[in-house]
Amino acid sequence: MVKAYAKSDVGKAREINQDSYYITNDQFNDIQIFILADGMGGCNAGEVASKTAVTCTKSYIENNINDTPKDKESLIQLIASSMEYANMVIYEKALENKEYEGMGTTLEVCLIYRNRAYIGHVGDSRIYRIRKDIIRKLTRDHSYVQKLVEEGTITNEEAEVHPKKNMLMKALGCNAFVEPDVMVRGFMKEDTLVICSDGLTNMVKVQDIFDLVKANFETAPKELVDLANKNGGLDNITIITIKNL
Repeated sequence: MVKAYAKSDVGKAREINQDSYYITNDQFNDIQIFILADGMGGCNAGEVASKTAVTCTKSYIENNINDTPKDKESLIQLIASSMEYANMVIYEKALENKEYEGMGTTLEVCLIYRNRAYIGHVGDSRIYRIRKDIIRKLTRDHSYVQKLVEEGTITNEEAEVHPKKNMLMKALGCNAFVEPDVMVRGFMKEDTLVICSDGLTNMVKVQDIFDLVKANFETAPKELVDLANKNGGLDNITIITIKNL
């Protein structure tokens, strides 16, 4: 059985919450869907982008899941296609409406089916998996500083405080086409997944995320929001915790 909890908060520095998320209800007994998006853009464009991403991805998966074979390749393709569809809708919205020009969003999609997590990822929101006493980042940030780290130009520690930390190399809605990262990871009994926006990871250390989720995955989203706000709350904060019980 899979259980999930979530919390989203505007933080202390922003006027509106441009994060959006969805956690599954019981409409698919053996398949659960979880989605998180962190929007960007002036006025309320970021909010529009993230909400559109979540709504479009969810509806695409729901409309196609019954006709999709339940093998690894087909489910991964379903997630990739749902994200490409959402990208197209956001991109076209931005073209049609001057107010939404240049809007974009990160997008994390996680479909749970038979002890596996089928994951789609664009941007710098993150998905972690906690197994026993190890927390592991499953996604790779599509950010300028991540590129510098991989090239060996800067260290991970320098990346944490780099002035261009929030500069994305890839986001949903900014181009006509997007190529999401897609993967399958084991999600065994007692494993916990943490999906979060960078409003959490920029304010809270990974060790603290691990400690709070490990102690109680049900209360962790609220406790992590509180900690991020206590540490400055410079951005919107959204966390989903999912446990395979």
